[in-house]
Amino acid sequence: MTVADRLRERLEGREPRVLLTLGSGLGHLADEVGDAVAVPFAEVGLPTSSVPGHAGRLVAGELGGVAVLVQQGRVHLYEGIDPGQAVACVRAAGAVGVDTFVVTNAAGGLASDFSPGDLMLIDDHLNLTGTTPLVGPEFVDMAAAYDPALRTAAREAAAEVGEDVVEGVYAGLRGPAYETPAEVAMLRTLGADAVGMSTVLEVIAARAAGLRVLGCSVITNVHRPGVTTDHAEVLDVGRDAGPRLAAIVRAVLPRLAGG
Repeated sequence: MTVADRLRERLEGREPRVLLTLGSGLGHLADEVGDAVAVPFAEVGLPTSSVPGHAGRLVAGELGGVAVLVQQGRVHLYEGIDPGQAVACVRAAGAVGVDTFVVTNAAGGLASDFSPGDLMLIDDHLNLTGTTPLVGPEFVDMAAAYDPALRTAAREAAAEVGEDVVEGVYAGLRGPAYETPAEVAMLRTLGADAVGMSTVLEVIAARAAGLRVLGCSVITNVHRPGVTTDHAEVLDVGRDAGPRLAAIVRAVLPRLAGG
């Protein structure tokens, strides 16, 4: 049986439309899913993360009246896995009928006007991981990988709940080392506004499967001279900003269902 076959069995007749992937410190939103069934990654053949803050399960049910599949935690290239494993959950979700991918992450801020706790809608990305989940002649148009209509819906949802959002380019690196000052300078020169260690391969796989994509980063730290980066602090800021992002997600989900 494939991962998708096992997942379909565990969904017990549920037909999720939206895959919601939760980044570091953001997993609490899965607790709000109604009529929920929890599916540990290992039970359906998905790789399990070793990173603190990543629960390693799927939660299927309803959120905001929309059928969702919540990915609570993800795996990363720096854990020693291959690109196919990194996107296995996205591919399985597409195979069971999901048509929209809402991906969140914790990211370091590069833009000079960013502050920890800012919420950034991703409007483009730089794949600097050195790899891809695509195999062979699998040509995928990435010109509008982050759906403009979904970003408009997210801006409207943010305004509805009284939250401010910024927009920018996300640079995806392999990790797990945080960036040196020289690397920060390089990324800014390349046009990146935020940097992290996930998301880009998942979005490539989602687009290859025909899923629409909405991406959002929680800016957990900002790279400035003399400022160090600590993973525990990243988790702390993610937890603090999580309820604000959750409010936007709740407000945007009905808009996605109508799109």
